[in-house]
Amino acid sequence: MGDKVKAVVLAAGKGTRLRTEGIDLPKVMREAAGRPLLDYVLKALDFLEAKDIVLVAGYRREAVLSAYPAYPFAVQEPQLGTGHAAQCAREALAGFDGSILICYGDMPLMRRETFTSLLALHAREGNDCTLLSAVSDEALPYGRVVRDGAGAFSRIVEDKDCTPEEKKIRELNVGVYVFESAALWRALEQLRPNNAQGEYYLTDAPSYILERGGKVGACPACTPEEMLGVNTIEQLQQVEALVRARGRA
Repeated sequence: MGDKVKAVVLAAGKGTRLRTEGIDLPKVMREAAGRPLLDYVLKALDFLEAKDIVLVAGYRREAVLSAYPAYPFAVQEPQLGTGHAAQCAREALAGFDGSILICYGDMPLMRRETFTSLLALHAREGNDCTLLSAVSDEALPYGRVVRDGAGAFSRIVEDKDCTPEEKKIRELNVGVYVFESAALWRALEQLRPNNAQGEYYLTDAPSYILERGGKVGACPACTPEEMLGVNTIEQLQQVEALVRARGRA
């Protein structure tokens, strides 16, 4: 991908709903099929050098940083949302002028080909921001990608805010993005915690960029399987079964 791409992996979460007696690990260090969740994500990003992948760690960060010492890191403490997590990586990316891929350390089913397809579309279209989307016929609680009459990205509507008509949209926001660095930092500076959780949401950044004349696109290259994240023991078991099935394929 060249030296004009870097990645930020959000890996600061505690994983409260995953905690079981005797296991007190950061969420991304919980294992599926004998490997940490983060391990799968970093393997899918191996088209980049380790020095170009920033890990944003938080809860029990020493467990993450000791396991992956080759990667630069940033610290998110306290944890005030995904937008805040991305902002925490700014110092580690100081002086970088290029494309920044932002993804999650608890999504172990993401494939290398999906990341590279997202980056390729971003570069081909000359976007300031490109979000990864997935098309699913299931009624999943993800934000919907709203497009205009010409098929261009218009906005993201969170599931809880959808009108009955928007609920029918099958293109879902995965939460993985590529931003041009200057556009990202400008957008993050403008984020406000205007929500019940008092957090800064990365999902607000594409709309901010679009409203100010930037170019935003959506890449529907993700499968519904890949977009699965791990927040509960049940989801961890589901992901582990899928990882093992892939290994047998």
